[in-house]
Amino acid sequence: MSLDPIASRLAAAGAAFAPQIAGAAQRHEIDPALLAAVAAQETGGPGANAGANIIGDGGHGRGLFQIDDRWHAFASTPAAMDPQKNADYAAGMLSGLLKRYGGNVREALSAYNAGSPTATGTKTRWADGSDLSYADSVLRHYKLLSGGSQPRVQIDESPEASAIAESGATIASIGSLRAHAQLMPMPPPPIASPPRSHAYHRQATDYQQFFNDDTDETAS
Repeated sequence: MSLDPIASRLAAAGAAFAPQIAGAAQRHEIDPALLAAVAAQETGGPGANAGANIIGDGGHGRGLFQIDDRWHAFASTPAAMDPQKNADYAAGMLSGLLKRYGGNVREALSAYNAGSPTATGTKTRWADGSDLSYADSVLRHYKLLSGGSQPRVQIDESPEASAIAESGATIASIGSLRAHAQLMPMPPPPIASPPRSHAYHRQATDYQQFFNDDTDETAS
């Protein structure tokens, strides 16, 4: 099987499912190495760039990007264990958050994991003893995957991307934003339903979700 140049570079850097990740990243116009770094963080591990198509997080995280079935109807479907569809779902969410936070990669990653652009999120300990926040750990994977360059950001201004970002912020406010409200520069968006708490786990597969599939279905 021949790979396109982008997928080939990801595969050479150790990314599993490189064609699926590269394809999803290109469709949603985000940096393929950044998307691969999120997969490495979610289902790879410190120093391991190869993500895995697994069920984790106590049985709730599904697939390569650990889509959580407590927050996303998509995760309860067979499609969640299809690496291509799982990558598309994650790419759409990340694309929307990058737009919402003006291309700030660190803020988008923090919100992607913990619901707030200022959150520390899941901590990951690397072999050198570094305890890194979720965003810092993803960016460390990114450096390994891209040879040390900075993530490339292209902001999608389409109405669909805006809807993804806005829906993501609403879901993020449920439970997770309460813990970080004092750190936020502005109040969280309105909550349409009663707050629900969601315990965070230390493991890298603790995948927090950021848009409501009941009202805003996406392919990411």
